[in-house]
Amino acid sequence: MDAVRVALLREVLAGTEWLGATRRFAAVLRGSVVSHGGGLLLVGSARYEPWHLAAHLVDEAAWSGTRELAPTLVRHHPRPTDPAHLAVGLGRIEAARRGETLLVATPAGDAPLLERVSDARRAGVTILALGVGKGVGVGEAELTALAHETLAVPDGSALDLDTVQHLVSAAAGETLPPTRGRRRFRDRLSHLAERLTAPPPPAW
Repeated sequence: MDAVRVALLREVLAGTEWLGATRRFAAVLRGSVVSHGGGLLLVGSARYEPWHLAAHLVDEAAWSGTRELAPTLVRHHPRPTDPAHLAVGLGRIEAARRGETLLVATPAGDAPLLERVSDARRAGVTILALGVGKGVGVGEAELTALAHETLAVPDGSALDLDTVQHLVSAAAGETLPPTRGRRRFRDRLSHLAERLTAPPPPAW
């Protein structure tokens, strides 16, 4: 989904809770990785791998100049033949330490994942959960309890998890509102020109 489609989607959602909710979650995500500077880990469940969200966050990191937003995608069953950026296993979560952020994007957590997320939280990792429901499904209550910040996308919502991920990634890449002044305005124009003329990031 490109920037034009995201803008159209935001127009459709104007007046709903989703715009504010996705922007608040994105602000926490961006604030966590920027302030801690320890890197962003992204993981789903064994049945749901958020590789699409990973690709969008890589794009946003490149276009916004916020390199910390580019995640390491952690997978449950990587294969030896996978390229390096798709070959990181669950052991990476076990090695996570204070200052790092772990974004869990999945409709619900499973037992092996929850155990690793719990260990990461005890190690001082900031835990964010995207997609968990209202805490009534298998693993949902546990994951909600472990997360420092949660954005729920329950079954029957107006939006599905994939669409919410687009909104979150786009909002995370947005620059903060500038202070007033002619110099700042020029900086914004320069940054916009660079973004429009820059080549796209490498494809996943």
